[in-house]
Amino acid sequence: MVRLSERTIAEEQMDAADLPPETYAAVLADLEKANRWTFSARPTLGFLQRAVGSRRSFSLLDVGFGEGGMLRAIAHWAQKRGIEARLVGIDLNAKSRAAAQAKTPPGLGIDYRSGDYADCEPFDCILSNLVAHHMTHDQLVAFLKHMEAKASAGWLVNDLHRHGFAHRGYPILARIMGWHRIVREDGTLSIARSYRPGEWPPILEEAGVANAARIFRAFPFRLCVERLR
Repeated sequence: MVRLSERTIAEEQMDAADLPPETYAAVLADLEKANRWTFSARPTLGFLQRAVGSRRSFSLLDVGFGEGGMLRAIAHWAQKRGIEARLVGIDLNAKSRAAAQAKTPPGLGIDYRSGDYADCEPFDCILSNLVAHHMTHDQLVAFLKHMEAKASAGWLVNDLHRHGFAHRGYPILARIMGWHRIVREDGTLSIARSYRPGEWPPILEEAGVANAARIFRAFPFRLCVERLR
């Protein structure tokens, strides 16, 4: 039985380097469905509303874009408001680029890249969705420092909340929906690997942003960290 009093440290199957591209694409497709069912875009779009404000244009980097669902949601959000958005995604897994491009209409103009976020130029906004719990402690602190230095309007970490109800309920939802086995198993592990609200302040302190960032919960079982300029 998994104890949630402390974070679980274990590798997820979708991170395996030898996972076949077709399996990886199938996992990303079902993970995107899970994101829609759990309203993952809601806190991110709320952040953009606050960060962009009355601007008529902005640039944004999404770190660990997966299948690109969050960037597509942002593109549609900007289009509806007549805002010019330069949207870039960066992902360490080279297989993500092909999967995201296959799902993205060319007219959205999203620039999907493979590589390390540290090699990217500065942006108005930098964000990540379901990425923080994949990082080691040192990687997460370095990521926060990078965003603080390179995001001129603000940044957002949109991640899971390590909660017993979510940990018990997600496998049931995933099985009912018929999602890929890896999505069921990795999703449950992801919840166990994620953070609780009280665990974020010392991380933010170490990154030097404790007095600048806001920790908040979003329905259902999302835990976010937001920095606005």
